[in-house]
Order: sequence, then C-alpha cells, then structure tokens
Amino acid sequence: MPFNLQFSPALQALAELKTEISTPQPLPATPNLNRVLAEMGPLPREALFLGVASDGLPVLLNLHDPHPGPMLIAGDAGSGKTVFLQTIALAVVETHSSDDVQIGVLTGHPDEWENIEATSQRVGIFPIHYDSAQYFMSSLASWAHTNKHAHHSVLLLIDDLESIASLRLDSLQDFRWLLLRGPARHVWPIITLNAARYGQVISWLELFRTRIFSRIADERLATALGADKASALEQLVAPIQFCLRENGNWLRFWLPSF
Repeated sequence: MPFNLQFSPALQALAELKTEISTPQPLPATPNLNRVLAEMGPLPREALFLGVASDGLPVLLNLHDPHPGPMLIAGDAGSGKTVFLQTIALAVVETHSSDDVQIGVLTGHPDEWENIEATSQRVGIFPIHYDSAQYFMSSLASWAHTNKHAHHSVLLLIDDLESIASLRLDSLQDFRWLLLRGPARHVWPIITLNAARYGQVISWLELFRTRIFSRIADERLATALGADKASALEQLVAPIQFCLRENGNWLRFWLPSF
C-alpha cells in the first residue's frame, strides 16, 4: 500500500531506542491512533490496519485474500498482545462500516475491553467461560459455512488461545473449522498466546500460518514458536513493538497509542 505517513520524530525516536539499556528509561510516545488513521486517509474496504512500520508505512492485512490464514500473536506476559487486539478493534471502528467489517471478542477478562465502545462494528465481548461465547462460536461457524462470496468480514479476536480449552466439544469443532476455513469465508481468527504456555496448546499451533511476535526473552521459546535468531524477539520493545516474517525477512512495526 503506497501510504507514506509523516511521523518521523516519534518513530525515529522509537527506532533509535537502544535494546540493551543498563538503566530503565521512559519509552518515547508513539503517534496517536486517530492521527495515524487520519493521515493515512480512507482505507480500501479490504484493508485491516495492524500497525506502523518504522519507516512510517502502515502494516495492512488484505481481508479478501485468505492466504495468510488465521493469525497467532505470541509473546511474553505483558508484552502487548491484548493491546494489539484492542488496537485492531479500535482501528476497525474508525475505518470501516459495519457493512464491511464486524468484530467479536472472546476473553477471560472482559473488563479489559471497556474502552471498546458498543458500536455497530462490535458484535460483542463474550466472556470465554460463559454460554454466550459458545453460542457466538456456533453462530459464526454457521454464518461462515454459507458466506462463500460475500465481501463482509468478521474478526474473531480471542485473548488467549489457552482459554479455548474451556469450550464444549461442539464449540471446539467449530473453532477448528474456523481456523481451517474461516479466512476463505471472510472470518479471520486473530488469537493471542502467552509464549511460556505454548506446550498446553501445541496441537493447535500447526493451524496458524501467520505468526506475529511481541517480545519473547527466552530464545528457546521463540524458536519453538517458529522464530529464529534473525528475529531478535528479545530486543522488541514491550508493549508497543511487534514483528512478523514477510517474504523471508522480519518486518518490525509499532502500535499507535490510544
């Protein structure tokens, strides 16, 4: 996408932040989400905003191209995974109508989502241990089965992958189907994972073609989750910096503030 955002002072300060710091220092402020989106201008209806690369260009997901598949956001506790999901949700509210994109959130901590206002884009915030979460998963799978050609997309944001163990068997079957077929039917699972607990969900990991990483201090965990030494995940600045593999290279990007 040919967007060139003018955030050089703030982003340059972030890019130049030393990763090996002997004494704690405050993080430089990232640009505000509303400002970022305003300077980008209108997004294509298929574009989902994920963040801003250090060169000022936006990182976007094409919701009409199923190839990336479901997305896993893996990192240490406190590395910004929940904030990443919230940034996506807030960006959708600002950039898309409910005719284009809607959001459903499954979480064990619904109080953390109070800043996401009840808008037409928000289907709901569902406590993962409640029957409403099971019903939503079933309804979403049923909708996706018949949604072969529609341009309407639904984001299934789940904070965290380990919590899906509490779902009933039929809901787990729906969840697996959505991981395998959802993006082709315009349902996009975007799910967080505490890297230290990957062993408890290892049977699900192979279904995630796209993995986004926040800071992981333990190189062994990073390797187990598909990263390599070139990713240098231990150097990512929590809770605002992330990276993903793009065409064999590692692309780092930042979350705007909100």
